[in-house]
Amino acid sequence: MSQEQLAEAAEVGEKTVADFERESERRLHIRTLRALRAALEAAGVEFIPENGGGEGVRFKKDRPQETDVI
Repeated sequence: MSQEQLAEAAEVGEKTVADFERESERRLHIRTLRALRAALEAAGVEFIPENGGGEGVRFKKDRPQETDVI
């Protein structure tokens, strides 16, 4: 998923996505973070909670195929 596609899916600006990926010092609003997470989850990303090995992400087994996303 490109920055442009994620921005569109989350209804945020491309600069916001770029800042998020860079872990910019610019703080994002919680609603923006929720929108980014929801867009990623809709694309088949699963967020994994802390389980002794640290937080992380992975693709869901039944995730949409690339042609199905956006």
